[in-house]
Order: sequence, then structure tokens, then C-alpha cells
Amino acid sequence: MKIEIPEEDSKYMYDIIQRIIDEVGPRMPCSPAEAQGAEIVKAELEKTCDSVHIEPFTCHPRAFLGWLPIVLTLVLASIGCYFIPIPSIPIIPAILALTLNAIAFIIMWFEFFSYNEFIDRLFKEKPSQNVVGTIKSEGDVEQILIISGHHDSALQFNLLRYLKHGYFIIIFFGFVIYFVWFFISGVNLVFTAFFPDLIGFFDKTVIRILIIGTPAFVGLFLFVWPGERANTVPGAVDNLSAVAVVLGLGRYLQKHPDLIPSGTEIRLISFGCEEAGLRGAYRYAEAHLEELQKYDGIVLNMDGVMHNETCMIIENEPTTRTRHSKEVVEKLEKAAELVEIPINAFGDSILMKIGGLLSGGSDAAAFSKAKIKAATLASMKLSKFPLFYHQPSDTLDMISKGSLELALKVLIGYLVNESKSDKS
Repeated sequence: MKIEIPEEDSKYMYDIIQRIIDEVGPRMPCSPAEAQGAEIVKAELEKTCDSVHIEPFTCHPRAFLGWLPIVLTLVLASIGCYFIPIPSIPIIPAILALTLNAIAFIIMWFEFFSYNEFIDRLFKEKPSQNVVGTIKSEGDVEQILIISGHHDSALQFNLLRYLKHGYFIIIFFGFVIYFVWFFISGVNLVFTAFFPDLIGFFDKTVIRILIIGTPAFVGLFLFVWPGERANTVPGAVDNLSAVAVVLGLGRYLQKHPDLIPSGTEIRLISFGCEEAGLRGAYRYAEAHLEELQKYDGIVLNMDGVMHNETCMIIENEPTTRTRHSKEVVEKLEKAAELVEIPINAFGDSILMKIGGLLSGGSDAAAFSKAKIKAATLASMKLSKFPLFYHQPSDTLDMISKGSLELALKVLIGYLVNESKSDKS
């Protein structure tokens, strides 16, 4: 089935990205610029939706990456305990060393590998917002279909901006060194408690860890700048690209209302604070959980639309150990097949399993964790990842012409299939 996107709609999607970048600029979570960007999205949705509103919320945006210096401080303090023993009671510093390591791991596990708000209250609370446009259908509501992206942009990742591919080396060595030291601190406690003749066995190894790990420690301490200095990322690919497709779908449905399945309320949503740990999506899922459960809610999220040859479905997010809905993944695959768009399920490949451990999550995770059916549609070009991701170079020219149209066609295909099943 051939889907033609009118030239004016195609141009609109690229133009709205550039307009937000020109008028607002970088939009780090909870910034006035993020709110300004949300207002532009709201005004655009008002042209195509039956109703539009902003849902405000609060969160602690700096906590999501703020855990890094805290964890690093704990690890270095742990190493310090190893080298400053108490001769009369050597087990005390050994216990302290392991305990500090354990605390560091717990913080890292809950803040990053679970996206929980574990230490968020240590950071300043600020306001943000989700923008919600509703398109109603004929008949009583039987299903809620959310199609989403996020309008905030990331903090600048200094290691990526200045080291490019060296970013991966620093991150890899940082984690390896940490877990090696964690293991050593545990063994050292056992030696201290039961084999006192082996005290000091790891002295040379720990010194080597400090020497080898210095670049990683320094790099991770400087992972992001404090304050406004970090607000340099235009966020064209990540994730105004998705917002543009959401807005483009609104325009398309305004001209083709017959595509709206009977009994399906479509919500076009742009989330805030995705780059602060999916906080906007979490807040929305929590606030609307009962109605999403009642009306068989489905979330088609989008993130990183930039490739004009293929789309991918993120069905599994290793960082947060989130597996998305098999039903939604299959429906997106069928939609892509219908509109003749090459697509692949991106989640169980070796590349995703390894790289995905540290790649973070998407807004779909907030819903999947709440047992709401969801998945994320993307078209990230991995070869360009080090060149633009979370950097000032995330500009419109990184989005290949035709990329946004591909994603929009998949969404249209999804609605065509749903409309067919509704009539059959």
C-alpha cells in the first residue's frame, strides 16, 4: 500500500523542528526553554486536535545524572579506606571500603538501571510539563491510543562532545574498574577477618586501579557541566524529530478522519523531562493509570528519527530491563509491511544487548513498567551516534530527508490496520 505524504506536510515537519531550535534553542529538563518549546507544541496541536492541554508536574531533573559524582566520591572514599587502615582494628576500614562500594552500587542500580527516584530529593525540585492533544472518534471510548515523543533536549555529554568514540572507552573502563574494585574490597574484607597474614595483598593492584582509572574518574566527574553551561543541545534528532512526526500525524488525521478507528481516542503527547529519567512519562502513566487500564491503553512512542532507509522497533531496553508489548511490536511490524517500509525489531540483537546496557531508556518504558502496552519506534543511524548524540551538533542536518515521512507512514499504516479490524 502506497502512502503519499503531501509536500506541504513533509515540509512542515522539518520546518517545525528548525523553528523550535531557532526560537527556543536548547531545552534541558525543567528549563524555561523547555516550557517555551512546550507552548509551541501546544499551539500547533490546537490546530488539529479536538482539545489540547498542558499537564504540569514537578521533578528533580539533576538527580538523573547527579548520581555520577556521588557514586564516584563514594568509590574514591572506599579506596581511601583501603590505604588508611587502623592498625589495631584493621577490619573497620575493610568494612567501610566494602560498605561504601555497596552504597555506590545501590545508588547506581536504582537511579540508572531502574530509573527510580532513589536519591532525587537530594536535588532541587523544579516544574516541567507534558503537552496532550486529544482527537476523538465516533462512539463511546473503548481504547486510548497514545502517540508520543518528547520536547526536552539532553544535557551536553562532555565525553561525547570532546572524545567522540573515546566516550565508549572511558565508560567501559570506568565500569570495569569499579566492579574489579568492588570485588577486591569484598575479598579484602575476608582476608582481613580470617587471614590477617594476607593484609596488604592487593596494595599493588589497587594502586594500578587508581593509575589506570584516573582518566575514567576525571571524565566521569566532568560528565556534564553544572547549571546552564550544560544546556547546549538543540535536540533535533533527540527528540524534536518525534515531536514533528506527532504533529505531522495530527495534520494528516485532520484531512483523513476516516483513519481514526471507531471507539479509539487518540492522544498526541509530547512529554517533558525524558532526559531526566523519563519523569514526564512516569508522571503521566501514574496520573492516568486507571483509565489506561480501563480503556486498553496502547502507547506508540518515538525516539531518534533520522534514518531514511529503515525504521526499527525497540522491543527491549536492557538498561532498565524493560521488555515492551509483543502485541504492539507485531502491530508495528504489520503496519510497516503494509506501507512497504523496511523495519526490524531492535532489542534482542547482540549489539543491543551489549551497547543497550548503558544506552538508557525511552518513554515507552514508563508505560511498560506499569503494565500498559507500549513500544518505541526509532530510526537511529548508529554510525552517526558519536557525532551528534547529546551534543551541540544534534541539528536538523543530522536528519536525512525522508526520515520523518517513513515514521509517519508507519503510524498511518498502524491506523489503517486498526480501522480495517474495526470494520471486520
